[in-house]
Amino acid sequence: MNEHSDPEDRLLSEVEHDMVAQTKPPVLDQLTKPALQALVRRLRSARDRARRIGRQQGLEIRGKGDPKGALPARDKAGTEAKAQILVEAVNRVTAALRNMNTPSGAKPKRKTATKPMLPKPQHPVPGKTPSEGMRSKASRRPTVKLDPREIGRVSRAGKVAQAKRDR
Repeated sequence: MNEHSDPEDRLLSEVEHDMVAQTKPPVLDQLTKPALQALVRRLRSARDRARRIGRQQGLEIRGKGDPKGALPARDKAGTEAKAQILVEAVNRVTAALRNMNTPSGAKPKRKTATKPMLPKPQHPVPGKTPSEGMRSKASRRPTVKLDPREIGRVSRAGKVAQAKRDR
């Protein structure tokens, strides 16, 4: 079997691979809050770097930017996949931080339970109403397509005739 069977192994550097490995469930549950905060900072900087490189490669592909390397980039799929892996890792760590900040056993309150019950409106139901309102009718006049050069010719002729009269 190939040593790079996992796409993460092929796309990420060793440091990035170690950071992403720390976001997987068995290791993620053992990290403390300061360690998670430091990890999410490092992951975000790596994600931003991958996005920045992907943007630069996109410019090079379209011919809008100067190449940063010896040859201009021909494809940015690998960089985009790397950024996506880092985004997923950031999401896992932020979810773990959010779970750490909420007290255990506390469930978020439903918004409908906190709102007071309003009385039903006293006016009657309107019945059938139009769904979309008025619709415009298509014009029955025949449309004539003029050559744009013809329009310019006619206006120019008017200008020339006026200039002759003014002389």
